[in-house]
Amino acid sequence: MKPERIQIRIQREKRKRHHFVPFILIVAAAAVFFLIALIHDENVRPEKTMLAPVTLATQKTDPPPLIEYKEVLRPGATMGEVLSNYGLSPSDIQQLYDQIKPVFDLRQVRAGQPLRLYAGPDKKIVRLEYDIDAINFLSVDRNSGRYEAALKAHPVEAQIDMVGGAIEESPILAFNQLGEEDILALSFANLFAWDVDFYIDLRAGDTFKVIFEKRYLQGKFIGYGDILAAELVNRGRTLQAFRYAAPDTQKPGYYDADGKSLKKEFIKSPIKFARISSRFSRSRLHPVHQVYQAHYGVDYAAPVGTPVQATADGTVSFAGWNGGSGRMVRVRHKNAYETMYLHLRSFGPGIRIGAMVKTGDIIGYVGSSGDSTGPHLDYRIKLNGSYLNPLSAKFRPVEPLKEEFLGNYRTEIEKYLILLKDPLVLVRSGLF
Repeated sequence: MKPERIQIRIQREKRKRHHFVPFILIVAAAAVFFLIALIHDENVRPEKTMLAPVTLATQKTDPPPLIEYKEVLRPGATMGEVLSNYGLSPSDIQQLYDQIKPVFDLRQVRAGQPLRLYAGPDKKIVRLEYDIDAINFLSVDRNSGRYEAALKAHPVEAQIDMVGGAIEESPILAFNQLGEEDILALSFANLFAWDVDFYIDLRAGDTFKVIFEKRYLQGKFIGYGDILAAELVNRGRTLQAFRYAAPDTQKPGYYDADGKSLKKEFIKSPIKFARISSRFSRSRLHPVHQVYQAHYGVDYAAPVGTPVQATADGTVSFAGWNGGSGRMVRVRHKNAYETMYLHLRSFGPGIRIGAMVKTGDIIGYVGSSGDSTGPHLDYRIKLNGSYLNPLSAKFRPVEPLKEEFLGNYRTEIEKYLILLKDPLVLVRSGLF
């Protein structure tokens, strides 16, 4: 309010005061009379019952911490032997085995794996944890006389990293020089194995970049996760790969920037990083028989025992000894294709007639069986019964991403395209 209005109000209150004095005296007398009556009434009432003071319950204390004991299973030792050292009777151990067997069979524990035992103040074991592997562990608690088990996992942190450089000799050496392990180089090579034979197609100075996950457990590196994106510049052509799971199948695959699958009907080579010692020819001097005859395959020289992989999905139609071809595997594929793998030392796990194989499965190991002057693999391809040159044959890619998913795909890979073009953006925020 403004000051002049306040003054007017005060003056009005003063003028009212003179007219109401008799009325105020009457009200005051009535109030005194009422108080006297109230005091008298309180004096004649019965004595009130006083409630006893309420005592608050003391705060519940936390149970004492469990005592932890650490063990590492020795070769030949059983879980029962370890537990018996901590006071568990044979009947307790049998009860433990039986009650948690639907979750995990404690008879399958492996030597060298850590075991943690937890005991209360009475020194009785109430919990155990067994590391199945680096990430997963078995947790067992004893509650009300019963054992309850669950499979759990340690929290794993995934960090995104990026490396790149030039390939002077081999991808493995190039990755090793950057501080990365062989398995990352092999995974990188597998991405482009449909288009590149990493022994005969590479040229010194070819470059690469790869964006990938590194996994850590309690700050310790435990292995690689997925390759998220990669690039290979080979003989001047740029190949790119981006990991993406289509919404309809949720099955991850690798595609180029246009959404075309990198996967084709056949990969380029049945051996990783092997040297070609003899090529496809209509007339070649046979090294054993010393006569000119057709050589319908490609010979890959490699040490005895080098794994040989299936170059496409298919069914094994023959696995055995085949005269001068030595130990041989023949695989039948769709679209009237057939591949053959000759001079093997031995066959891969489960390789027999009728067995189904996937691209990259180990079907055998390099040897020198049959008519051979040294360890190598003779690899051959047929289409409709006629031989093809494995090095020059062109194979069709599998189906690309569906049109309806391309918009989402391009959005997903945009950040990786930026990184592959300008790795320095790794230091900027908001990309992931």
